Amino acid sequence: MSSPNVTAARRNAGVLAATAATVGILFLFPTSTNRSASHVGPGSGAAPVGVVAASPPAPGSSATPQSPSTQATTVINGASADTQFGPVQVQIKVRAGKILSATAIDYPQGSGRDQEINSYAIPLLEKETVAAQSAQIDTVSGATYTTDGYTRSLQSALDAAHLK
Repeated sequence: MSSPNVTAARRNAGVLAATAATVGILFLFPTSTNRSASHVGPGSGAAPVGVVAASPPAPGSSATPQSPSTQATTVINGASADTQFGPVQVQIKVRAGKILSATAIDYPQGSGRDQEINSYAIPLLEKETVAAQSAQIDTVSGATYTTDGYTRSLQSALDAAHLK
């Protein structure tokens, strides 16, 4: 028969082994990146910043070498801008120094209110960006935080594109 000290030692060793195994398993569990799924928009998180693609001009183009149709279209991501309600990230397409399109690739959509606000704010911001050809756009009423994040990310993309 075992003495009480040997029994206690075995029990303690078993508890210690179980604790070590549990801690080991917890280290394998993926942790938060401080972005809940409720804040992830269509881009599902921050995309790489800067030039992400450049498409060459169409082959056999009959335009002059300096015309826009013979120049490449470049896709540029702005930096993700954190707002009170989640990150906002903008992607622009540029050709010959002109913004062809602006797309919010990440924006808050976690709540019904986020979805309601951004369903009208994002298209307005995208349209106004192309019209203004800069980050000098008006704030969308009721979407102040989204507008702020959008313009900061947009300016980052414009900086990467070496535009104003």
